[in-house]
Amino acid sequence: MTHPFLDLPPLGADRFAAIEDRVARLLSTEQDVVIMQGEALLPLEGAIRAAAGPGTTALNVITGPYGQTFGDWLRDCGATVIDLAVPFHTAVTAEEIRQAFAEHPEIDFVSLVHAEAATGNTNPVAEIGEVVRAHGALFYLDAVASIGAEPVLPDAWGVDLCVIGAQKAMGGPAGVSAVSVSERAWARMAANPQAPRRSYLSLLDWKERWIDGGRKALLHAPAQLEMLALEACVERVEAAGLKAVIARHASAAVATRAGAVALGGGLEPYVYQARDAAPVATTLRVPSGLVASELVRRALAADPAVPLAAGGGALAKEMIRVNHYGAEATPGAVRASLAALGAALSEQGLTVDVEGALRAAEGAWR
Repeated sequence: MTHPFLDLPPLGADRFAAIEDRVARLLSTEQDVVIMQGEALLPLEGAIRAAAGPGTTALNVITGPYGQTFGDWLRDCGATVIDLAVPFHTAVTAEEIRQAFAEHPEIDFVSLVHAEAATGNTNPVAEIGEVVRAHGALFYLDAVASIGAEPVLPDAWGVDLCVIGAQKAMGGPAGVSAVSVSERAWARMAANPQAPRRSYLSLLDWKERWIDGGRKALLHAPAQLEMLALEACVERVEAAGLKAVIARHASAAVATRAGAVALGGGLEPYVYQARDAAPVATTLRVPSGLVASELVRRALAADPAVPLAAGGGALAKEMIRVNHYGAEATPGAVRASLAALGAALSEQGLTVDVEGALRAAEGAWR
């Protein structure tokens, strides 16, 4: 008995390279793009270990949990790390980056998360990129959550290492990811004696054995299903138009925020300013005396399909996340999330206005 997910013909180098080219077009980049055979943590870690070492002084911007992880990797590589932490309810500014350079002119590496889905904020990468470029540091960007939900332009922004994943706004698989690499970044890796080689983490292996060889022979058998799924989700974005997909995510974010404010019951946007709010997820602070994870449990008990989650770790007590990305960036998903939250708050004896919330969300959708 044949099965479409099992009986697949081999995925050759030509097809693999063609998918890389489509990802490059999605990023509007002339840089090399390497598709990595694993979840986005693979190129995120691989890029840091390839480009950073004992001689590196890194400015690590922390606007959520992934920034904390990057700092750990950088220290493990032997880099000197200067953490720039801002409250998770806001975004870092280009001026804060500029000030860090003034205080530490030796900085030669900057790590930043574009959009933190876990905390619901997004950072102004275009403005920050100008400052980083003027200083001359290597710029590493986690754009896993932002790709497809807002512009991601590594060439225009001066990003040297831009990591993306398909599992959020692109609506694709989690098991495959990609990184665009500038010539400066390749040179930094080649000069780093600690850069991984002959390793699943190695970007230099892909450079030397895949790119420099004309993309004729793959390093190993590709993750076939995930590669085909990545190709399909890029096709879907291309068919809809990237601008339209970005606009849909922006509308979902604006509508969710407006609806949550109108809902009442003590819910408040976790990210204070709308300009700092990520288009992939809206985070909400629950009223004092309630536990976010319990509210989410009640909401999901009533409707298991709504894209709600409690914050991670310590944030599980105070934060609810409405995940409106990919297939969930729709008016229907926003309405369902608001209705489920309203019902859960009402069960706790709080006064809510579900109809008002739905009207506000509908009016805010653009």
